[in-house]
Amino acid sequence: MRWLFLDKIEELVPGEHIRGHFTWPPELEIFDDHFPEWPVVPGVLIMEALAQLSGKGIGYSVRQQKSFWPFPILSMMRKVKFRRFIKPGQQVDLYAEFVALRDESAVMRVRASVDGTVMSQAEQVFVFNAVPFDDPSDSARVEAAEGAELARLWTDFDPKVWQQ
Repeated sequence: MRWLFLDKIEELVPGEHIRGHFTWPPELEIFDDHFPEWPVVPGVLIMEALAQLSGKGIGYSVRQQKSFWPFPILSMMRKVKFRRFIKPGQQVDLYAEFVALRDESAVMRVRASVDGTVMSQAEQVFVFNAVPFDDPSDSARVEAAEGAELARLWTDFDPKVWQQ
């Protein structure tokens, strides 16, 4: 994926919560237009960073509990609130907690904070494998990439969970 909005996963408690962070580099071209002379991180990118974090937590949790990777897809967002602007260069602390984890979906309560101040929050709903892969090798390739990404981001990653 070209647009990765996670620098590190700090903590992942399967089925409970996941915590990480990201800093948007000020030199990204998007900040030339959003907004000229006063750049701020677009709200949709904040929600995407939180969805990426949630997806990692969901994927690892399901893999640990049921020995398969669910391919979580963001389906819906509820109760979205943008409270303050986030400037490029600020480290954004990302947090997601499990509200529900079902066989076919998950609901996550998410928030983005800077220096302990909540900047935005939402409830994100994910569905699993909404469009299954036709070829099992495609699924295996995506799962391998996801496992490698988790290993890169999270120092406590347990590869034995992923290889079940």
